[in-house]
This record gives sequence, structure tokens and C-alpha cells, in this order.
Amino acid sequence: MDFDWFQYEGRDAIFDAELEQGHYRNPIIAGFHPDPSIVRVVNDYYLVTSSFAYFPGLPVFHSRDLVNWKQIGHALTRRSQLKLENNEGISRGIFAPTIRFHDGLFYIITTDVDGIGNFYITARNPAGPWSDPVRLPEINGIDPDIFFDDDGRVYIAHNGEPEGQALYDGHRAIWLWEYDLEQKRVIAGSGRVIVNGGVDLSEQPIWIEAPHLYKINDWYYLSCAEGGTADQHSQVVFRTRSLSEPFIPYESNPILTQRDLDPSRDNPITSTGHADIVQAPDGEWWAVFLGIRAYDREYHNTGRETFLLPVHWESEWPVILDPGRAVPWQARQPAGQSTESDIPPQSGNFVWRDDFDAPQLRQEWNMVRTSKTRWFELDAPAGTIRLEALPIPLTEKAQPAFLARVQQNLDFTASTRMELPQLPEVAAGLVAFQSSDYHYFLGIRNSGDAYTLFLEEARDGVVKILASTDISTPGKHIVLSLVQEYASLAFSYSLETSPENHELIRNVDAKLLSTQVAGGFVGATVGIHARSD
Repeated sequence: MDFDWFQYEGRDAIFDAELEQGHYRNPIIAGFHPDPSIVRVVNDYYLVTSSFAYFPGLPVFHSRDLVNWKQIGHALTRRSQLKLENNEGISRGIFAPTIRFHDGLFYIITTDVDGIGNFYITARNPAGPWSDPVRLPEINGIDPDIFFDDDGRVYIAHNGEPEGQALYDGHRAIWLWEYDLEQKRVIAGSGRVIVNGGVDLSEQPIWIEAPHLYKINDWYYLSCAEGGTADQHSQVVFRTRSLSEPFIPYESNPILTQRDLDPSRDNPITSTGHADIVQAPDGEWWAVFLGIRAYDREYHNTGRETFLLPVHWESEWPVILDPGRAVPWQARQPAGQSTESDIPPQSGNFVWRDDFDAPQLRQEWNMVRTSKTRWFELDAPAGTIRLEALPIPLTEKAQPAFLARVQQNLDFTASTRMELPQLPEVAAGLVAFQSSDYHYFLGIRNSGDAYTLFLEEARDGVVKILASTDISTPGKHIVLSLVQEYASLAFSYSLETSPENHELIRNVDAKLLSTQVAGGFVGATVGIHARSD
């Protein structure tokens, strides 16, 4: 099946507000880009986010000013690094990474939760290629962090089970191990719990995770997420003078949360946490963290996105946002603005179009899971991409012929122009996807005497047709479109023989693609799909 182009256009009302002079807009990377981790090397910043069951894995971004980010590659691009065949859930796969730089090498440490567990990879160039994984079989749990001390010793912190029996549901601990970088092994017997439960065990805190360790002004700081990644999410911090001594929590924790705000407020940003901090060349500190843009108080289709705020210091404690303050949609930008002119927008209202005229697939495209075979072929001179129609529907726990890009707006249009299927067993078209069990497929198939256009809904894994129509004289190509306006979706088409827009169905439930309905940790994606029925 040949597709001629794909276009995405965002139009969120909140982004229509004029950007104040000297300010930037949050989120800095919109759409499903959770668990950000950041590192600065001289005047360059590099950032990675979780990718779960999407492939390639671990998108890598570059910036000169902390605000404008350009994706420069992925860290996991080969099956020797990541195998996600038959992965059960789209929210499994690769969890929260940490990126660091040491002695000329970039390191990313992360977790393949249903595969090889915890591992790290290295690269001289953050754009890649990255090494095959160095496995960490002694390290259980998730969300590992690697810390290079100034005395040459190396440590790995991570979330794991507490010592003994968990005292309540959600009781977790932060562990610290010393690591022999030369021998590529954990030093036996070095593991110990440095945080049990969270800030105050007597209050039964839940899901302490995503640790990041720093040494700043002779203090060791440990910053962690606490409270789970829903609306009770927060960021907390501990410190010690020596890694052999206990970590003491900040008495004014959390240092970032939105759980104390009115949930009925307009245009809420919620669920903030999973923060990482970095120092700019001028000495100022900044935090990247995940947050959620909700509609109808609690629903979100764009997933957990990457936000930016300055860090201020209170009695030598880092604070990202004072209690009771909302994450601002606009904030004063860091010193020094990027002079790069080829940075595509990662947030706001923009038009993104792929005419498939480049020799390589663009960085924004992803697939679900991995496969031993390649099922797409770019024809740059012709400006087309051909998808092999596989006998794998979107509901299967395998890799379908589906190219996806992240949904980055709550109000947007996605459309594509494609050839009409010539074989009756082939269906192809446009997809809005949250998971294998929750998605929409606007497809067309050759029915012999005519073509049948249909909208397929998968809800809790059960597939049904919501609407269909027969088209008798379509020409050779069709343009398919979907429009989402917060909780509502509309699907339409246009033909060479009848170029005006024809609506197939409207007022379709967009909340089907939200985390609150579908579950999991990812955001929705949109893209193109072909299958053999």
C-alpha cells in the first residue's frame, strides 16, 4: 500500500495566547515524552525520555537553550539492543532512563521490564550509534540512575522492593550499589536501602521511584518521585554529607507537586514529578519533569509530557515550585537563546508534514514492538512510502504494519493521502492509537464491485464497526482525515472524483484513547496502517 503524505496540525486554544517577550512555553516537548532525564556537556544539553513498547526506543533530543529541542536520534535502534516481540502491553518495555556524561562517554541507564531488566548503553556521540546493552543482573526493580563521584567511584541507585516484607501496597525503597565500571559488574555486598518508603514511612508513602543522585557544594542530593504518576505525583529530595551516612529528607517536601491545587481549575497541568535537574553555564539550575495537560478535569490523551522550570535554593535545598503554585504555561526563559534556525517545534500549535521524499524515515515515526522483518519501503524520488499489508491486526500482541507519531495537541487534525487497495483482502488507512486494546482505525478495502470505507473501534480488545459506507467511483487515491477536539473525534474522507470533504461519522468518543479509560502509562499516537484480512 502506497501513502503519498501524512500531515498533523495542532490548534490548542491555550497555545494561541501570545508568547510574552523573553518567555518560553510549557510543555517544552509536548505529547507522550515522559520521565525526562537531562545532561549538559559544555554548552549543549541532551535529553532522553521513556519509550515503553515503541521502537526505536529512547528518543534523544538536543538543545542549546533548554527551550528549543531537536530530536537527533534514538538510543535503541537495533534488535541486538531491544527485543519487544509479543510484548504484552504498550505500557511495558522501556521505563524511566537516566542520561549522564563521564570521561568522554555518554551513558544511558534504564529498564527493559519484560526483557533483559536493568542495563546501560554508551556512545561517543549522543546521536548514536549506541552500544549493545551492558546488563545489570544484580539490580532488580526499575528506574536506575548512574552517578559518577568526584573520587572516581561509581554508584547505581534504583527503585526496588523494601527489605523484608512490604508494609502496605505501594511500599517501595530506593537502593544504592557501588559499581565497578572497568569490570562491568556490581561490587558484591555493596547494596543497601537508602530510602525506605519515602519521606515519612509512618504516613505510608507510595511508589518512591526514579532516583537521581547529585553532588553539589559538598552535599549529596537524592531527588525522587513519590506518590505514583497520577494526580498525587510529587518530587521529593534528601541529602547527606557522605554516601556512607543516612539521607535526610527536606522538611518542606515535596519540592514539586500539583496535588494541592483545585482540580476544577481551568486548563490544569497535573501529575508533575519524575524530575531531573541540570546547571546552566551561568550557574542557574533548571528542572525537567513530566506533567499532564488534562481536559474535563482528569482525562488526557497526550500522555505525560516534558516541562521545564527554574530551580531555586532554600537553605541549600533545591526547590522547583513552591507549595500551592501552578505550573505556568509561560515562564521566563533561561539566559542565552538558541541561534539554530532548523529546530522543528516540539510544542505549541504547528503543522508537521511528511511527503516521504527523504532517503530515511523521519525521527518522529515509531512502531509498536519489534520485528525480525521490515515491512515498509521509502521511495524518495516518487515521494511515497509503501507498507506491506501484514496479516497482523492492531489488536495482536505482535508488530503490525503501523507507523505512528505522537499526538501532541488536545485539538488537532491528522490526514493522509493513499492509493486505494487493489486486492480485496487488504485494508489500509489512518489510525488513532492508545494501545492494542483501545484504538480507532479508519480504513478502506476493496469489496469487489465497490470500495468500503469503515471506522473500526477497539474497546477493551473487542472490535466493532462504528460506521461504514460504500464508494463506487473513487478514482485511484483517497484522503482520510480525523479531527479531535478534546473529548470528541470526527472521521472524514475526500476523493479524486469528489474532492470536497465527506464526513463518515462525528461525535466519536475520544476518551477511549485516554489513560483514564485505556489505562497504562503512554499517550496516544496517530499514523498509517495496512493489513491483510
